[in-house]
Amino acid sequence: MTQTSGPLLELTKVTKHFGGVRALHEVDMSVHPGEVVALIGDNGAGKSTLVKIVSGVESPETGEIRVRGQSTRLESPRAAAEAGIRTVFQDLSLCDNLDAVQNLFLGQERHGSAWSGRRIRRHVMEEQAQKVLQSLSVKLRSLSTPVVALSGGQRQGIAICRALISDPAVVILDEPTAALGVSQRAEVLDLIRRLRDQGRGVVVVSHDMKDVRQVADRIVVLRLGAKVAEFHRGGYTPSDLVSAMTGAHEPSDDEDGRS
Repeated sequence: MTQTSGPLLELTKVTKHFGGVRALHEVDMSVHPGEVVALIGDNGAGKSTLVKIVSGVESPETGEIRVRGQSTRLESPRAAAEAGIRTVFQDLSLCDNLDAVQNLFLGQERHGSAWSGRRIRRHVMEEQAQKVLQSLSVKLRSLSTPVVALSGGQRQGIAICRALISDPAVVILDEPTAALGVSQRAEVLDLIRRLRDQGRGVVVVSHDMKDVRQVADRIVVLRLGAKVAEFHRGGYTPSDLVSAMTGAHEPSDDEDGRS
């Protein structure tokens, strides 16, 4: 992965409407190498729309997206992947009947030459699978175990490692600890820290404020489609986050009109 001194990903004044509904309004956000940025907000705040735009699923109406300093049009998930952005959505999109190796290389299988019949090179995939799993310390009893038999933390690890097969600069994780137990949640938070230690930019979308406070270097708060606050590690309290999300820190109409 090529390192850069500036932001790996930078969004400037990104706006998106769905019909008459404003999903995002002039949102700015950046992600630097070796940094975890948490994206938080209540339901309807615009988090999912922002993730879809950066993932190439949706296109912004206005604004600019820069990847490694270059203005980029992420017109499809493939374009986002080629730009070095990989997203692990909440449903993980794993095939339960396939094993770890098959899931890691699903759609990216390694084949032999044409004269050999383009056979899948399982041993090559297993070697690469071991390397990427070890890079994040994901431990499996066997690479041939169907993922349906794995724990929630292991399944999340497989999904994240699959995103790393193409060596992306930025990894986006959508609710990575949702529905996990305490020990599995700790496993996933460790995975996030290892991604950061590898020099990647990591965006974590989460409703869990405790998880966010543990791993985020910076927190971006969205409310009603707009960015309303940004906090740095050590520079906020839990109540600051809640106030920003709910708008409780803003003056009411009555207060605003007082002389």
